[in-house]
Amino acid sequence: MKNIFTPRTLVLLLFMLVIIGIRVIAPLSPDFKIFANLSAIGAVAIFGGAYFKNNLNAFLLPVAVLLLSDLGLFLIMGKDYGFYDGWYYTYIAFILMVMVGKLMIKKVNVQNVLGASITAVFIHWIVSDFGYWLAQTIHPQTLAGFWACLVDAIPFELNFLYGTLVYSAIMFGAFEMLKAKYPALSLNRNTAIHS
Repeated sequence: MKNIFTPRTLVLLLFMLVIIGIRVIAPLSPDFKIFANLSAIGAVAIFGGAYFKNNLNAFLLPVAVLLLSDLGLFLIMGKDYGFYDGWYYTYIAFILMVMVGKLMIKKVNVQNVLGASITAVFIHWIVSDFGYWLAQTIHPQTLAGFWACLVDAIPFELNFLYGTLVYSAIMFGAFEMLKAKYPALSLNRNTAIHS
């Protein structure tokens, strides 16, 4: 059996773990409400989709990182932060966001990362808020109620967009600089199968 954990894979996973770790420790900050939706999970999804060529790694590792961060939030903040009503729709959105990274970022450049970030946030907005709308009783279970739920979510999704853009710039920029300095992290014929 071939080793799926190459140095490149481990560095990519480390990037995701460090960035998503911020999500877990953020509740310990007195300014948590300011940063609550300035989340890195959108960036982690498209980053994983863009850089992991092996489909198992591309989908499984980012989802595992999200699950670990949700477990951390659950332990620190309680049920409403880790596994709230309709949480699995966020995971569906997250898997679709990984696919966005895989399909839209064949070459890492500003336009592709920006386009993938906006698309991923749009998917997150529709899919995760659909799950929230189904699970809650604030909005009626009608098309108008779903629309009202989407409108109510705009401030949160704007923060999610800002977080996705900022963390994407950090993650993609830093990894591209590392690749330039350490060519072993670049995808070549030997690592294309594994990472």
